[in-house]
Amino acid sequence: MAAKPEPKALTRKPLLLNKVEGSQEVVNMAAIVPKEDGVISVSEDRTVRVWLKRDSGQYWPSIYHAMPSPCSCMSFNPETRRLSIGLDNGTISEFILSEDYNKMTLVKNYQAHQSRVMMILFVLEMEWVLSTGQDKHFTWHCSESGQRLGGYRTSASACGLQFDVETRHVFVGDHSGQVTILKLEQESCSLVTTFKGHTGGVTALCWDPIQRVLFSGSSDHSIIMWDIGGRKGTAIELQGHNDKVQSLSYAHHTRQLISCGADGGIVVWNMDVERQETPEWLDSDSCQKCDQPFFWNFKQMWDSKKIGLRQHHCRKCGKAVCGKCSSKRSSIPLMGFEFEVRVCDSCHESITEEERAPTATFHDSKHNIVHVHFDATRGWLLTSGTDKVIKLWDMTPVVS
Repeated sequence: MAAKPEPKALTRKPLLLNKVEGSQEVVNMAAIVPKEDGVISVSEDRTVRVWLKRDSGQYWPSIYHAMPSPCSCMSFNPETRRLSIGLDNGTISEFILSEDYNKMTLVKNYQAHQSRVMMILFVLEMEWVLSTGQDKHFTWHCSESGQRLGGYRTSASACGLQFDVETRHVFVGDHSGQVTILKLEQESCSLVTTFKGHTGGVTALCWDPIQRVLFSGSSDHSIIMWDIGGRKGTAIELQGHNDKVQSLSYAHHTRQLISCGADGGIVVWNMDVERQETPEWLDSDSCQKCDQPFFWNFKQMWDSKKIGLRQHHCRKCGKAVCGKCSSKRSSIPLMGFEFEVRVCDSCHESITEEERAPTATFHDSKHNIVHVHFDATRGWLLTSGTDKVIKLWDMTPVVS
């Protein structure tokens, strides 16, 4: 079994500010309350909790509300204090929180899906509630009337959901690995395009409306940066996790991407560098360096009286090579490879030490993260996990 790649040492570490414990099951999602020392969480144990920091320095629930079904996701709008909660039974319940965050009042329920709600977005500008479900449907509702405005069937259940207010484009990432872009009108939608670059399901999406770049995280452990605004079709891979990517957040002011995974890793990527697209892997019946035949090339094996070799690919140039011609390993951070990967011998010689300089920093959160929320105003990161714990981090040493 191959050794697990180890990332480079982190020089600047996030600081653990607090741990919030008390949930009986997985905390599926949590959010920092802006301008307050507070946290909102939803859990598989059917509870919605608002945790406020007490004089003791610990967080205690000011609201403890039991829902009729496990809480799968949430969306909180601080301007209106509107809290939308997705449930395992397909319902979205909408509440308004009081100014002191000690009371929540039910406004309405949406029968949005036939099964578990996977993701919710409340769009204040449109007064829309967008959602995806395990029933393979994307839907949107009017938050004023509660009326369903429309829907679209996806190729698989979808966990990734993002929306661009300016163009009214919605991005839906599903478990088949596909990302679908839809154009929404008040009561209709049209398919713009679909694209696929992951070998596993899309588990998280993050949209940068300024650079017009979409980030997708996947169960294949990778992140892809899609150039949507440039219309060049550029797709740049980022490899920095040893397990599936669970959640993504983007710090616009510093152009840093924060990714968290089931491996417990928090990775902060510097996106303010000129990154390179990974090459397409080339097809060949023989090594493109030494011309030795690969094991399926029976004719050349017979003609040259040589045993066929296994095919590999150089991650830098994309050429098909044999093991002997690709015995070296190197990190290529500008191509997204923060771990060492296979390269051919000539590419290994051409990579300089400057090109090996890391463009990401790594930290072990010591819990299996399922979701993150980043508060850019304070530089705080909230991670919630399968260990029933919420952790609050000061990211300013890293995201700066």
